[in-house]
Amino acid sequence: MRILISNDDGYFAPGLAILVAHLANIADVVVVAPERDRSGASNSLTLDRPLKLRKAANGFYYVNGTPTDCVHLAVTGMLDYQPDMVVSGINSGANMGDDTIYSGTVAAATEGFLLGIPSVAISLVGRDFQHYETAAIVAVDLVKRFFKQRHQSPWLLNVNVPDVPYEQLKGTVVTRLGKRHKAEAVIKAQSPSGETVYWVGAAGSAQDAGAGTDFGALAQHQVSVTPLQIDLTQYSQLDMLSAWVKQDEA
Repeated sequence: MRILISNDDGYFAPGLAILVAHLANIADVVVVAPERDRSGASNSLTLDRPLKLRKAANGFYYVNGTPTDCVHLAVTGMLDYQPDMVVSGINSGANMGDDTIYSGTVAAATEGFLLGIPSVAISLVGRDFQHYETAAIVAVDLVKRFFKQRHQSPWLLNVNVPDVPYEQLKGTVVTRLGKRHKAEAVIKAQSPSGETVYWVGAAGSAQDAGAGTDFGALAQHQVSVTPLQIDLTQYSQLDMLSAWVKQDEA
C-alpha cells in the first residue's frame, strides 16, 4: 500500500514526523508538506507564481505553497503512481465543526478526495499536544481497516483525537460536524514601526456540541470520525429560489 502524507503545520512539525514513523511500518509512504506553517490556508491553490519542490535531509519533500498545492503537485506531477490513500496530519489542534472550512489539514485531505483518492485528516485536540502517539495509533488502525475492506468510491474522513494517552480513549464514534459560536473580534495592536495591525481573534466556543457531534465525542474522550462531502448546494432552497427568480419573469 502506498500513502501520500501531508499537513498544514509544515514539514518540520512533530505531529507529521510521528505519523510518518507509524504509517511507515505498514505502508510505503512519501511526504509532501508545506515549507512553513500554513494553518488556516483552507483549499487555496497558488496560481500567481511557480511552486518549488525540495527535499529535506530526513527525506521529506516540501513545497513553497499551501497544503492543497502539496497534494495536487504530488498526485498530478511528482509521483508516477496514484497513492492508495492520502493522510493529512497530525494537526496540532482541533478541526471540528466550522473549523473544517478554514483548515489546511482538512484541505490537504480534500484535495486527495477530489483527485479520486480515499483521504483522511487527523487532528490532535488539546492544548499541550503531549500525545501525538495516540493520534498516530488511531491513524494506523484506520488505514488497516481500509486495507481489509476498501470502498467502491473514495471517502473523505475528518478525525479528531483527544490529547490523552491511548489507554484513556473511550472508543471511536462516527459523528456529524458540530458548530461554534461566532468568532471573537480581531485584536488591534501596534507594530514595532508604529503601524496599526490586526490579529484574527480566537475561534468561538462550541455551540452545537451535543450527542452525535464531534464536539460531544471529544468531551467524552472519544475519537470522532466524521465523513465529509464537497457538494455545497443548499438543496432545500432550490424550489424556493426557482420560484423567486421566476417572479421577475412574470
